[in-house]
Amino acid sequence: MLDKSPDDLADLYTIDAVHEFPFSSPGFPPSFEGREAVRAGYRAVWGASPVQVAEVRRVAAYETADPEVIVAEHVVVGTLPTKATTFTVPGLLILHVRNGLIMRVRDYMDGLGVTSARN
Repeated sequence: MLDKSPDDLADLYTIDAVHEFPFSSPGFPPSFEGREAVRAGYRAVWGASPVQVAEVRRVAAYETADPEVIVAEHVVVGTLPTKATTFTVPGLLILHVRNGLIMRVRDYMDGLGVTSARN
């Protein structure tokens, strides 16, 4: 995420992975289905965004009763060069991982936090 590489990100997913955005913003898809959709989706989103990610802070990671499920809280710190502003966006990920690859992600991000930083 720091270098906004859709290829590096997509390579972490299984071929049939699903990345869901339950709190999707208007104009943003509710999910990417399949590794190549993750790659194409993030290429489009990151390519169109002037946001520069400065840091991803790990807040907490939680083990669950299922060894293939990880819950992680994080905060993305970014800048918007066109406005010379810094902003933070909290998020929570629920990841389903098997054999070292992501099968499913539920990505709860404060998309309105990014939107309000742009305005």
